[in-house]
Amino acid sequence: MIVLSGCVHRTYVTASYPRWGNEIAIEQGGEEPLILRTLPSQSSQPSACVLLVHGMNEHIGRYGEVARYFSQRYFVAGFDHYAHGLSNPVLRRADQALAEGAGRADVSDAFLAQSALYDLEPLRQTLGLAVQAFMAQCDAQDHSQRPVFIVAHSLGGLVTASYLLKHQNESDLRKRLRGVVFLAPAFAVSEPPGWRGWVANPLIKLSFHAETHFLHPQREPLPLLLFNQLLSLVTVPVLDGLFEVFSWPGLRNFASPTSPVWVTDYLTDSEEEKARLRADGWIVRRSLLRYVKGIEAEVVRFRRQMADFSIPYYLIYSEMDPITPAWGDEDFARVTLQHNPANEVLKLPDLPYHQHVFMQEPARTELLQKIEKWLDRRLRVVQ
Repeated sequence: MIVLSGCVHRTYVTASYPRWGNEIAIEQGGEEPLILRTLPSQSSQPSACVLLVHGMNEHIGRYGEVARYFSQRYFVAGFDHYAHGLSNPVLRRADQALAEGAGRADVSDAFLAQSALYDLEPLRQTLGLAVQAFMAQCDAQDHSQRPVFIVAHSLGGLVTASYLLKHQNESDLRKRLRGVVFLAPAFAVSEPPGWRGWVANPLIKLSFHAETHFLHPQREPLPLLLFNQLLSLVTVPVLDGLFEVFSWPGLRNFASPTSPVWVTDYLTDSEEEKARLRADGWIVRRSLLRYVKGIEAEVVRFRRQMADFSIPYYLIYSEMDPITPAWGDEDFARVTLQHNPANEVLKLPDLPYHQHVFMQEPARTELLQKIEKWLDRRLRVVQ
């Protein structure tokens, strides 16, 4: 199945990257500059600044309407993760080619920018750089240190949460950051629905169980502890080795799976948005298996530490979401909800959709309004 999924036709873009706001280039020490996209507030006295963080294999260009909604009252910014959007060298060159007059540009190999991703550390470093530049731009609006918020989706939620776990006690960040909005954060591994799940889920669950127990004993009876350690000591190195081999040059071009067809159907209930998703060539359509395995290990690592997360948050997730299943969110809330009275959870019952800010109206605007109200409640709190 992996081999067959890699044998795909070439992918092209014919329209320029969907820009919004102003572009600010941030130097990264020898690498191409990171582009921070900023949108000034429509209000004469914006009360806060909001940083948007996108999910896996998508790009911040998709969030133009979301940015414009929040810019009615706040200064808004966003950026592309490492290996995503204009932070991806293949996609950046394609955008330049279109700007120079090319009719189309080949972006089939955009996924190869993931070759350095054994974990999420490059994405966390990009986020850290973006956060610092974002706060500087926020201050530059009226030379005052206004409160800041982060609104993070899916894998961007995991990147944000793991970054904040490491930096949450730093005084400047602690003073400025009033809260995080998590939209279907990747606190669990995917569970494909239907017949695909019958094939894939046993392997996914085995890999996740083994990774969870690998060199990390749980509170369990000795016979079970020994069994789980033996299982993990065999399973984890074997799967890591296989996924690494399939990510090597020569193999990765046909062994990297494409984004499954079912994913689009579970992103949104809007047929118009689904059509846009299918036509969006700036979305990376394939994922190196090394990267996929690294994300699984990051989920396990975060779950071991998540009880220490102390930043106020608003957690929004769908009860039936197969892309980032609800059990991850429920586990996170169970061990952190009591840390701050501002913490709030919104479970969308019986809903299978993953990208809440791209759902059809009126649900989309109603959700954005709920987020705005939570931000307002945080702003009324004296730090």
